[in-house]
Amino acid sequence: MEPRPVKVHKLGRMSERPTALVTGASRGVGAAVARALAPTHDVILGGRDAQALAELAAELPGSRAWPVELTRVGEADVAGVERLDVLVHSAGVAHLGRIADQEADVWRRTMEVNVIAVADLTRLLLPALRRAGGHVVCVNSGAGLRANPEWGAYAASKFALRAFADALRLEEPELRVTSIHPGRIDTDMQRGVRGYEGGPYEADKYLRPETVARAVLTALTAGPDAHLTDLTLRPR
Repeated sequence: MEPRPVKVHKLGRMSERPTALVTGASRGVGAAVARALAPTHDVILGGRDAQALAELAAELPGSRAWPVELTRVGEADVAGVERLDVLVHSAGVAHLGRIADQEADVWRRTMEVNVIAVADLTRLLLPALRRAGGHVVCVNSGAGLRANPEWGAYAASKFALRAFADALRLEEPELRVTSIHPGRIDTDMQRGVRGYEGGPYEADKYLRPETVARAVLTALTAGPDAHLTDLTLRPR
């Protein structure tokens, strides 16, 4: 099914505080990252659920909802962003299944959201990131380090996302680029995964979104002499 159209709101500077843009901010890890950044940053909340973003923006002073279909963002949509201190890529999709059963559309959609949209949004925002000497954080996955059966399309996209971050880090030495590889997280996506797998949903055995958000802050607040390139988190 084709994604429904989303009205894109143009962006611009909000105050003199540092500015962060977080994708996937309507729920889960993205919303937790936005809440963690809000005390120190003006946060642009990117995502597809306009109502959820508006509610979060009302909760976080200095934030702004940016309802957007990330696979369709163009230069005009980010033209107002002159300086960007932090870009956190948290949006993503997971479609599990055996390679023998997944047709090309599943692979295309997974790559489009998890990799191509990330690369293109970063490209569009590079001038603003360069002006700030900014930091790009890719919320990856344990699947970006190891592929398991029935995770082929998702793992391939996360391996590709890691390669993108590694290449960006080398091409843009004035920026800091971090890949974060969490294990299972207590999110709506995880509920869908466990539903597919047919196992019980045991929230207390998964990472909390707020824990992943703290890992993002750890990378962002490392001293100016430090560059945390990769962080891996596993549930205890």
